[in-house]
Amino acid sequence: MIYLDYSATTPISYDVLDTFNKASKEYIGNPNSLHSLGVKAKGLLNSATKQISDIFNVLDNEIIYTSSATEANNLALIGAALKNSKKGNHIIVSKLEHPSIYKICEYLESIGFEISYVNNNNEGLIDFEDLKNKVKETTILVSICAVNSEVGVRQPLKMIRQIIKKENPSTIFHSDITQGLGKVSVNFHDVDLASASIHKIYGPKGIGILYKNSRIDISPIMYGSSKDNNLRPGTPSVPLIASAAKAVRLALQDLEKRENFIKRLNEKIIKELENLDGIIINKTKYSIPHILNLSLINIRPETFIHAIEEYEIYLGTNTACSSGEISSSVMAIYNDKNRAARTIRISLSHLTTTDEINRFLASFKMVYKKLNDLVSK
Repeated sequence: MIYLDYSATTPISYDVLDTFNKASKEYIGNPNSLHSLGVKAKGLLNSATKQISDIFNVLDNEIIYTSSATEANNLALIGAALKNSKKGNHIIVSKLEHPSIYKICEYLESIGFEISYVNNNNEGLIDFEDLKNKVKETTILVSICAVNSEVGVRQPLKMIRQIIKKENPSTIFHSDITQGLGKVSVNFHDVDLASASIHKIYGPKGIGILYKNSRIDISPIMYGSSKDNNLRPGTPSVPLIASAAKAVRLALQDLEKRENFIKRLNEKIIKELENLDGIIINKTKYSIPHILNLSLINIRPETFIHAIEEYEIYLGTNTACSSGEISSSVMAIYNDKNRAARTIRISLSHLTTTDEINRFLASFKMVYKKLNDLVSK
């Protein structure tokens, strides 16, 4: 098997799985219970949270656990909008976001919030002048992802924050950092709110993180009993939280070394495929090497995905959450509907080997020629 869909999800690492299994067996108490089993579970929860907060140099109470980045996005955007609605109703997002952001914005529009979409340049970078002009007195929130999930464009969050705060210091800046965490360096201090998902960094599914600066107030979007956290009530999953801490720690090891290796794999693929007729590389100078987007102009993406799957090679189309739809990100950067409708995504990992890439390229060319010949007849 050759797995090249790491941006959709990653296999859980053995070390992280070991942590999950041990925590599940040895910490059976509800961390909200007062007895010794509950206290023991609460101790592990607090220890895991401290590990994460120390890594990102933030406060323990600034880490909120969710079920996923999508839930974290909901809590961040809806929570910030509801809490700050008396200050204004204007929200700005980019055209390069995860589909969950747009669904949330549709809901917020339906209850009276105004949504603006900031432009990007032809390299996928946020148009700073357009952002500056769009921030106004009633702008309560801006949401721009750290790394785009389809083309891999990385945004300069620190610079974006400076522009936003200069125009309106009270505007909250949120970023979905899911596709950046574990791939490139991220700094929570560049934003007010940040969403992440642990299954993208070799951890278990079902656990996400929302970083919330302690100076920022947001409203809960769920209600229930909770001793310590009114933003996400319910019994915390200690095994998932302990696993998240382990996954974060491991994911941030040797970042630069891993990135350089992945860059070489990325360049090898491009060199082999860029001159094939009917293939366009959707990459800008701001794209991280972990994500490589191609347009197969003459072939439907799902047709190619299923054809190459017969060789036990697994690729993605755009994002897993909008698979089969037109790539909004490719459209936003290149303004070419046919190009945006024909995309596949190759996402790489430090686990990917050179031998896997060689075998992938051989199979890719064979499948591509076969399908292209069929289309040409």
